[in-house]
Amino acid sequence: MDPVGVAAAPAPAEAGPGPAWPSKCPWGAAKGAAMSCSLADVMSEQLAKELQLEEEEESAAFPERAAVAEGPFVTGENIDTSSDLMLAQMLQMEFDREYDAQLRREEKKFNGDSKVSISFENYRKVHPFDSDSSEDEVDWQDTRHDPYRADKPTTTPKKGFIGKGKDITTKHDEVVCGRKNTARMENFAPEFQVGDGIGMDLKLSNQVFNALKQHAYSEERRSARLHEKKEHSTAEKAVDPKTRLLLYKMVNSGMLETITGCISTGKESVVFHAYGGNTNEEDKVIPPECAIKVFKTTLNEFKNRDKYIKDDYRFKDRFSKLNPRKIIRMWAEKEMHNLTRMQNAGIPCPQVVILKKHVLVMSFIGQDQAPAPKLKDVKLSSEDMKKAYYQVLHMMQQLYKECNLVHADLSEYNMLWHEGKVVWLIDVSQSVEPTHPHGLEFLFRDCRNVSQFFQKGGVTEALNERELFNAVSNLNITADNEVDFQAEIEALEKMNEDHVQKHGKKVSAFPGDGDPPVCGE
Repeated sequence: MDPVGVAAAPAPAEAGPGPAWPSKCPWGAAKGAAMSCSLADVMSEQLAKELQLEEEEESAAFPERAAVAEGPFVTGENIDTSSDLMLAQMLQMEFDREYDAQLRREEKKFNGDSKVSISFENYRKVHPFDSDSSEDEVDWQDTRHDPYRADKPTTTPKKGFIGKGKDITTKHDEVVCGRKNTARMENFAPEFQVGDGIGMDLKLSNQVFNALKQHAYSEERRSARLHEKKEHSTAEKAVDPKTRLLLYKMVNSGMLETITGCISTGKESVVFHAYGGNTNEEDKVIPPECAIKVFKTTLNEFKNRDKYIKDDYRFKDRFSKLNPRKIIRMWAEKEMHNLTRMQNAGIPCPQVVILKKHVLVMSFIGQDQAPAPKLKDVKLSSEDMKKAYYQVLHMMQQLYKECNLVHADLSEYNMLWHEGKVVWLIDVSQSVEPTHPHGLEFLFRDCRNVSQFFQKGGVTEALNERELFNAVSNLNITADNEVDFQAEIEALEKMNEDHVQKHGKKVSAFPGDGDPPVCGE
């Protein structure tokens, strides 16, 4: 059979019978006659190779056309913007690009130069047709495998060894154990910096690793204790969260109108000024201005508190040196009881309003937020100084005989000159009874401080410390020098302590008529 032409030229209108075809194509003018080839040419392999080479050359000359042909790549030139859905997708894609860029900036800012980094990969919006991403933007920290990170040592199988014959390696191998110990250091607390031991191929022995592990554990516990101590202590300005809550409750209940600020700081407490409010109790009157004394709950600055409280029979059974907060509460309660005794005896001192744990609210000695000056800060005339001396002498005798107390820290720092005529006593939390094992020793120290201050102030009538001690206590110790005087005081304290242990605390207490203490018998 003869070959058939696949493409023939248009025949003339008059050729052969049949229907008459128009000479002009209804779809437009023909661009040109196509080359005709036989079926044998189409089936030949040589023609197929030539066509394949032409396609490859065309793809190399126009790569954009090939990329478009491979998949539906969306660009701004070939999008039909008449569709609302397509516009919404384009806007969403642009928003996702900006969101991913913002996440990258936040991630870079958050991680900084830290060795341990945080990845926001799970929150990113990744589109398969997003062409803005490049290989330069790949963050190695976000990949599962970090090519710059050393591989961890391989684990030993359950059988306990790898290899055969002479090449066998057990789990007790020195090199294997050293690398495992180095890898296990990463399980230490984040605060314990171990460095890049795996990258340096560091090999730690079991002894070194155990020492480091114990040290890391100790440091973690110490850090936790310091953090807890900082959260629950009142060393700095004495206001921790619990103390602040107590003050808030006092203000919310109406007992205090407002707290203005700090007026005094000391080794044992911090004093704040506040304006008094109203109370529902009819028998309690809150002064217009109050002083809030907050005792510090740390013993760093005043470590010998137990010396004043553990031998006081009023608190001896409740004393616990292992609990600082209990000591502070007892310390505040001790000052409240001492102030109450002094107030009942008519000694000028702050009036107790209320005690809440380690917060003591008292009347304010001063006016318009200005506290009364201490006796050491005020300049008095000779008459006022002499008047103040006799007031202090009378108050010491009242405190000893009527209140059955020794101030134990009496000096010009704890006496206020109020309204230009009266001496007020403050800070009596350390005050003890004369029957205390060191009560007479504390009294002699108070007499020395008072005598030296007023003698320097020009009071010629001021007694020396031994004369003042006898005038206050009525013990009439006759010693020529201070050493013998103190020796007799220690002997009386020893005698008094034995008497208290033999007869009990009730027998050793003062009667109400102001008789001398037991140690004078």
